[in-house]
Amino acid sequence: MNRFLKASVFSLAFSIFSVPLFSQSNQNQNSLPPQGWHLLDRETHGFYGISLDKAYEFIKSKNLKGKEVIVAVIDSGIDTLHEDLKPVLWRNPGEIPGNGIDDDNNGYVDDVYGWNFLGGKDGRNVKEDSYEGARVYHKLKEKYGNVSVDIASLSNEEKEEYLTWLRAKEKIEGSDAGEDLVMMKRIYESVMKSDSILRIALNKEVYTGVELDTFTTKTREERTAKSMILYLLRANEQMDNTNKDFIEGFGDYVKGQIRKAEAAHNPPPNYRGDIVKDNYYDFNDKYYGNPDVMASTPFHGTHVAGIIGAARNNNLGIDGIADNVKIMAIRAVPDGDEHDKDVALAIIYAVDNGAKVINMSFGKEFSPEKHWVDDAVRYAEKKGVLIVHAAGNDAKNLDSSYNFPNPVFKDNGQLAKNFITVGASGDPRNGGLTASFSNYGKTVVDVFAPGVGIYSTIPGGNTYGSAQGTSMASPVVAGTAALIFSYFPYLTPEQVKYAITSSAYVPDEEVRIPGTDNKARLSDISISGGILNAYEAIKVASTLKPDGSIPSASPNSTLKNKAN
Repeated sequence: MNRFLKASVFSLAFSIFSVPLFSQSNQNQNSLPPQGWHLLDRETHGFYGISLDKAYEFIKSKNLKGKEVIVAVIDSGIDTLHEDLKPVLWRNPGEIPGNGIDDDNNGYVDDVYGWNFLGGKDGRNVKEDSYEGARVYHKLKEKYGNVSVDIASLSNEEKEEYLTWLRAKEKIEGSDAGEDLVMMKRIYESVMKSDSILRIALNKEVYTGVELDTFTTKTREERTAKSMILYLLRANEQMDNTNKDFIEGFGDYVKGQIRKAEAAHNPPPNYRGDIVKDNYYDFNDKYYGNPDVMASTPFHGTHVAGIIGAARNNNLGIDGIADNVKIMAIRAVPDGDEHDKDVALAIIYAVDNGAKVINMSFGKEFSPEKHWVDDAVRYAEKKGVLIVHAAGNDAKNLDSSYNFPNPVFKDNGQLAKNFITVGASGDPRNGGLTASFSNYGKTVVDVFAPGVGIYSTIPGGNTYGSAQGTSMASPVVAGTAALIFSYFPYLTPEQVKYAITSSAYVPDEEVRIPGTDNKARLSDISISGGILNAYEAIKVASTLKPDGSIPSASPNSTLKNKAN
């Protein structure tokens, strides 16, 4: 998932080019949630956070002692030099750094902090990649594109493949990306021009939204430029971030849209294969990649890691949710769609190296090798590992649309018991309880958690900033799960999931259905009908028994078997 949210960009496109821009410097900032609002308590502070201080007070009152928990972050990379992450990074105890030897004989040389499945043995790394829909479309186009297909004559496997190709065909050939792209290019060109004007006016190459907000313009050109950049930064909750990071993210997004637009006419380049050089369709060819878990794209993973476990009470930056945590860095998410093989092997690597929780803040609409991922999820389930996954940022109902990975096993339609899908919540003072971009689903999304304007670590060694998305909501849940496992290590993943979902705060009022003007109960768009509350979750966890039992069966999803 690109950190620059599609829903936000599209809505801003029409706003920017249809209404006059104006300065928002007089906006009442006191009405907005403060940095770290996602940790606060609704009754004490007035913000709809997860009541983390109360959770720790409860732990203290019970004289509980925590044990170390490893959380694997499967993502785009992590800044291993960040001041607030260095103390909590997992280090492979069996590996001697930089000696070029596989000391622990696990097949991965110098995997000190984790592993990069998007790297080559020559040190190069995959940055951008194609989209899975385009890969499926062009792979099967010759087979199905110019022939008349009698579906009744196809085997079950062929029928599934053909229907997947039809879905990819509709997505690629019926895309309106070209029209959207014109608008995106116009915005990007305007942003670049405005940024150039402001860098000259401010006499500095790098500035934050906060700095820009206090800058007094001298010309109309400067006022217009300031208004545009502030408008975008505020709407995307990135006032604390720099112009450099914001524009880089915007540029990556536009490049991705260009690749999508070109997909209908040209087969996507083999970005990954040209660098990784494995035999992709041989799952046993799995010892590829390199140990560079930071690579060149660590913004997303760094932000996610900080939410989960940035060092607590060290008087630096922020406090992560979980203490006693170690963050394992696994790079498997490019700027584009991840590959099923990389995801499956990343899960297996995490499990084999001691992770108790795996956070996966990414997703895509097609999963042609879903059976590989399913097998990895089953392996994690067998080994007692909980998987937490972001629901996605397309404001879609996942009851009737596709998002992978998901907990539905392809071969039998059953659900993984160790899998939590997370939607993004906000605050009534800043857009409402449901994030406007969040995917949802009465039979798919287990719980909502704060995902709007989340302040966390970003690359740079000692820098911090805000981002939003279900990518941020997922690690809020993963951090809470790690906190529970730390103080109640005997619990199973299913019990921890029960503690989180059964204790979720259920609002009395209706909420806005993302992407619409309609309202509904939160129970109509999620399984639990609630928003994560760490305090209530830890209380429930304390009542659960070591025998793996839960008071009653968890809600059963009726999600259909979406094979690929």
